[in-house]
Amino acid sequence: MSTSLLFDLDGTLTDSKDGIINSVLYSLHKLGIYNISQETLISFIGPPLRESFTKSLGLSHKDSELAVQYYREYYMDKGMYENSVYEGIPELLTFCKKKSINLYVATAKPEHYAGKIIEYFNLDSYFIDICGCTLDATRDNKTAVIGYVLQKHGLYTDNTIMIGDREHDINGAHSHNVRSIAVGYGYGTRKELQDCNPSYYVVTVNELQQLISTFIIV
Repeated sequence: MSTSLLFDLDGTLTDSKDGIINSVLYSLHKLGIYNISQETLISFIGPPLRESFTKSLGLSHKDSELAVQYYREYYMDKGMYENSVYEGIPELLTFCKKKSINLYVATAKPEHYAGKIIEYFNLDSYFIDICGCTLDATRDNKTAVIGYVLQKHGLYTDNTIMIGDREHDINGAHSHNVRSIAVGYGYGTRKELQDCNPSYYVVTVNELQQLISTFIIV
């Protein structure tokens, strides 16, 4: 039975920092909020957007919803394209396809945006499906997205692996008894990731490919 890999998007397939930070700044400036630390801005990369506005900045539910609306104004026009594919990712995906590994995207980003980004960078041919959160928040976190992919495609947990750069990826995998690979080249710190007890930890895209080749493909 073929291995199935679920890839996070931001911080795993693409370096999306500039687009996300610029979108957050745009939304906060529209709300009259300035002087946000770089650490706080980077914390927006990976987690669900509403969660970040409420937990990282303490916004009320009403202001958080307005911030999401403003964020999307900038992101849809410019932010999603202020982005780049990590070096080595196309080669990794090509390797996986040649080994008949089933590839999926599982992201906390809205599915609509994720699909546009994957297509923009000509990565769509590698993936069976691109799954993410819904714009109406009916599916709004990584645990829910992983569950959605598993159910939609009838994947078995014992031969499915989640790959991501933040605690939400690893904890989401734990919630479904799925193995996980934490990648250290994204936005999560080594401590954040290792505190979640991932099945594997790699530092570079090259190490990720070596791991897939050595430990997963049997």
